[in-house]
Amino acid sequence: MNNTTPASGHPKRDAIRDIRERLHNIPYAATLGIEPHFMGEEFTLVLPFRQSNIGNASLPALHGGGIGGFMEVCAIAQLILNNPGRDLPRPIGISIDYLRRGKPVDTYARAQVFKQGSRVANVRVRAWQDRFETPIAALSGHFLLGRETG
Repeated sequence: MNNTTPASGHPKRDAIRDIRERLHNIPYAATLGIEPHFMGEEFTLVLPFRQSNIGNASLPALHGGGIGGFMEVCAIAQLILNNPGRDLPRPIGISIDYLRRGKPVDTYARAQVFKQGSRVANVRVRAWQDRFETPIAALSGHFLLGRETG
């Protein structure tokens, strides 16, 4: 399968560049150091380990708010990827389940859009460290889609 087209270059690289540029408009994403990647065919965000993301130094464990913010940004990034040409989506309501301690290592997150209408989308996000099958946290949220630009 050829993933390149003359008009747009490499689709995955173009998508990563677009997401990276849009994430720079979210100051918290830059503060955490969040990076977009494709792992195979799956769009994934990476929260590289930084000492500044530790919330409990005695364990040590990642700050729960940082994990929650990371997953929120993941949902927004997935909606950007699914809806190019729209303003940034905004969270309406979010629920987070913290399932296990976030160790001081790189953390990954992947989002799935469960239902999207013309104005609102329901998104689920899973964050993990060692294995996708053992998440450290899960997010379920509703997001107001941005208006179309251009």
